[in-house]
Amino acid sequence: MLTKTFAAAFLLFNIISFSASQQTEFTFNGFASTNLTLDGVAYIESNGLLRLTNDTFQMKGHAFHPSPIRFGSTTSSFSTTFVFAIISEYLDLSGHGIAFFISPSKNLSSALPSQYLGLLNIQNNGNRTNHIFAVELDTIYSSEFQDINDNHVGIDINSLKSSQSYFAGYYADDSGAFQNLSLYSRKAMQVWVEYDSQETQINVTLSSVGKSKPIKPLLSYTYNLSTVLNDSMYVGFSSSTGSVHTSHYILGWSFKLNGEAPSINLSKLPKLPRTTPKDRSKVLDIVLPLSSAAFVLILVAFIFLYMKGRFKYAELLEDWEVEFGPHRFTYKDLYRATNGFKENELLGSGGFGRVYRGVLPVSKLEVAVKRVSHESRQGMKQFIAEVVSIGRLRHRNLVQLLGYCRRKGELLLVYDYMPNGSLDKYLYDQEKPTLNWNQRFKIIKGVASGLLYLHEDWEQVVIHRDVKASNVLLDCELNGRLGDFGLARLYDHGTDPQTTHVVGTMGSLQ
Repeated sequence: MLTKTFAAAFLLFNIISFSASQQTEFTFNGFASTNLTLDGVAYIESNGLLRLTNDTFQMKGHAFHPSPIRFGSTTSSFSTTFVFAIISEYLDLSGHGIAFFISPSKNLSSALPSQYLGLLNIQNNGNRTNHIFAVELDTIYSSEFQDINDNHVGIDINSLKSSQSYFAGYYADDSGAFQNLSLYSRKAMQVWVEYDSQETQINVTLSSVGKSKPIKPLLSYTYNLSTVLNDSMYVGFSSSTGSVHTSHYILGWSFKLNGEAPSINLSKLPKLPRTTPKDRSKVLDIVLPLSSAAFVLILVAFIFLYMKGRFKYAELLEDWEVEFGPHRFTYKDLYRATNGFKENELLGSGGFGRVYRGVLPVSKLEVAVKRVSHESRQGMKQFIAEVVSIGRLRHRNLVQLLGYCRRKGELLLVYDYMPNGSLDKYLYDQEKPTLNWNQRFKIIKGVASGLLYLHEDWEQVVIHRDVKASNVLLDCELNGRLGDFGLARLYDHGTDPQTTHVVGTMGSLQ
């Protein structure tokens, strides 16, 4: 009995909570003593004016209702109205405008100012994953968004390219004639935004403050916002400036789910500041478009250089390589270590590839970097596994294999650097000093010690398969170290290695 009572009470609580969430509404006749969430250059003046932007260039400002609105999984009907004003330093030129918007988050830090209105950026403009609905009051013509002019109202869905837009104005109730309005006339105006979830109808209406709401909306657009809005969303305003000092104000705002937004008490709204407009300079007609174009070009150049850098250092990395992480070097580090694989860092070249001297940027360790082609993917996983296994070899007469990197069609192997190069140069190069018998015996004994370690003393049997003078490296004390394990194979102790073909170099086949 107690369980049933608790369940009934819990159900009643949910019904009440759901009902309350479906009737969310608020009214702000000015914004003094309100707790709106602000960011960017937005702030509330002492008289209650919400100022989204101030006299700054290329800036953005946002104001959000502090709590998310529960629109529900099928998106409830809603209605909102607000009073705004745009005051520019010029009568015939303005910043980029204001947008009422609904967003899944209050974090719009990646959004751009200017024509992006502080809502989106170049990368995400038009993405369905934005989940943004907005009504823009746009005062700058932007050709990339196919704007109709520099004074229009638009309905935006996940993009600054409006789904529908029209010249700013209203239809007179008596004659039905269209009356133009200038969004940046420095006068207050009122906007109504309504969504009917049953009809999936969006209506936007604009009028001068003090006049009743026109019967015919300025914009009517059919769209199911359930495909855009999440269950919980934030509502607010966004604005941005470009190359003209412009202040964007919100004087009052009301909102309601499943009903008509409450009327704003116009008599209680804060007063707009009195300002005297400047005469528009002729120079501005030239500077403004040039500065806007320069801003776009710089932005595009930045993105191009960023993508070029990523492509320049792009590597191949597959899931199976995660386990070899500690043995993998980044291509960027190897590129910097070898000064971009410059010719003056080249140590040698041949059928095996090219070897470069390098200095790792952080540890300052001298290394030798070998670049080997690997166009075929067949056997690559096994090969890398063996490379990493060989990298665990530790012997004073073996060249330490430190790790690897894969990029495009090549494999890069990283070894300890041997300052005296390979043995063959001392044997066949007349310019090199002749090795005496003690030095030769020391080198032969060192190589033999290394081979004994490979064949008998390590946890697996390593068959080098390419022992020759060019693969014997000499350290700073002329100790012989066996290197280049590119043809090496690993076997377990006690097994019988099976070979199907001859490998190695003519004269030293194994």
